Amino acid sequence: MAWAILGKAFLIFALRITDVSMGTVRTMMIIRGQRRWAALIGFVEVTIWVLAIGQVISNLDTVWNIVGYSGGFAVGTLLGMWIENRLALGYAHMNIISMKKGCEITEIIRKAGHGVTQLHGEGQSGPVSMLAVVVARKQIAEIIRAVNRIDATAFITVEDTRRVVRGYSRLAK
Repeated sequence: MAWAILGKAFLIFALRITDVSMGTVRTMMIIRGQRRWAALIGFVEVTIWVLAIGQVISNLDTVWNIVGYSGGFAVGTLLGMWIENRLALGYAHMNIISMKKGCEITEIIRKAGHGVTQLHGEGQSGPVSMLAVVVARKQIAEIIRAVNRIDATAFITVEDTRRVVRGYSRLAK
């Protein structure tokens, strides 16, 4: 009898991991404007959720089902974030500010096939180069490594970009 109870709790746990991680990915698809994928994932996600919640509601007297449900939610949240990070769908806008090596950074980024807009500005300590780059999210680490090799003190910010229209980049190729 105890194995049957734990088995059902584990099933609920697994269902929740699946539907919550799908929900995280679905949310990111919505943010990135991928409506069809979001709808398809949402359909499967809710179907799994109905199965999981049905098991919990029909057996509220078993605390292990509630623990499985809650634990699956927590683990599913972490797994969903990991999956979304690994997929790295969409684009990012990177701002790079360098006090002395802006031209070298621009050159290396362009050699890698990315478009870079370079502006000259004034920072707290004097003149700076401000670089703007739009890249696929999967390429962020590559750009950061390249910048760090040239100027380990460069200030870098990364922002999600929902949509890219025109421009010069490896994105269009």
